[in-house]
Amino acid sequence: MRIVIIVAIAKNGVIGKANCEMPWHIKEDFQHFKKTTMGFPIIMGRKSFESLGKPLPGRENIIVTRNTNLKYDFDGIKIFYSLQDAVDYSRSLNKDKIFITGGGEIYNQSISFADEMIISHMKFDVVGEVKFPDFNVDDWKIISREEKEEFEIVTYLRRD
Repeated sequence: MRIVIIVAIAKNGVIGKANCEMPWHIKEDFQHFKKTTMGFPIIMGRKSFESLGKPLPGRENIIVTRNTNLKYDFDGIKIFYSLQDAVDYSRSLNKDKIFITGGGEIYNQSISFADEMIISHMKFDVVGEVKFPDFNVDDWKIISREEKEEFEIVTYLRRD
């Protein structure tokens, strides 16, 4: 099972705002995200889940939070209190891959052990407080690039 980070990053490294808002809305990138993650477990932090407002259909929604009292009135979600527990649970689902979908804290925790990253590199800067963690490009091999009008999708595979 591969652990795959999927993220959209502005040119200046921003992935979101402190209030959990996405700083842009590009339909083509949302379609790419949906097509890529459909049918697979997605792991996200509480703030990212709450910014969505509801579980994403067609995927097992796994939420990581430190709040042990957190409850949601939705079917089809699982709540874990550590990223490791969420990943361990995802492994039990016997899927080819699981997707780490944010936000900033979850990306910070997962970048050291992810096998792959699918990054939509936006062609613009935005204002926002949440940034994607720095990573050493030498640790990754680019296996595909797909040019779009407002962004480029680059798939990175961790080098052995």
